[in-house]
Amino acid sequence: MNPKIVGPFAIHVLTASGVAFALLALILATGGHWAMMFVCLGLALVVDGIDGPLARVFRVKERLPRWDGAGLDFVVDFTTYVFVPAYAIAASGYLPDGFGVPAAILIVVTGALYFADRTMKTDDNYFRGFPAVWNLVAFYLYILPPMPWIAFIVILLLCAATFAPIVFVHPLRVRRLRSLNIGLLALWAVLAALTIVANLAPGPVVVGALSAITLYFLAAGLLRRAG
Repeated sequence: MNPKIVGPFAIHVLTASGVAFALLALILATGGHWAMMFVCLGLALVVDGIDGPLARVFRVKERLPRWDGAGLDFVVDFTTYVFVPAYAIAASGYLPDGFGVPAAILIVVTGALYFADRTMKTDDNYFRGFPAVWNLVAFYLYILPPMPWIAFIVILLLCAATFAPIVFVHPLRVRRLRSLNIGLLALWAVLAALTIVANLAPGPVVVGALSAITLYFLAAGLLRRAG
């Protein structure tokens, strides 16, 4: 292999490793090892957060045009953000009897349509519509299990919000309040790690802080009109 493309190709391999974490997460989920499943999905999130900046540093698109990094990223993101979490939601037991599988099917169908949307982001890097982050929805379902019908209704609303004329903030790319957003995201990651160490039962203080951060990010997007 040409030494000049070793670095760029390694970035593609790094991106593709997200599906390996997704497979591990699914295997763990089928065994009921939910905390470890979220560890794997969390590692996939880390990969998703660093591969883009590395790709720009190594000029991957320019040096290795044979492989489509954006297409690869969509494959990985759909698997880790939508497909595996949909299974976790279906198998959670937190939805009304008989509604877990239909909810999961609705999640994967709307998620697939979202990732095919060429206008999923605004010019200032907000997500247009609910950005199919079902890994986070599943996480909150497990740490803060609501009444089954409430959980099902929330899932229906989020599926509908995928196509709604509302926006959601991208914590890393939106310039407005970026420092605050990144700081809160880092705090969220620490609290999420504590939650996993506590086997998804960290206590009301941690759960309350996680919920407050999520409400902030929801408000940060909803208070800006979709463009």
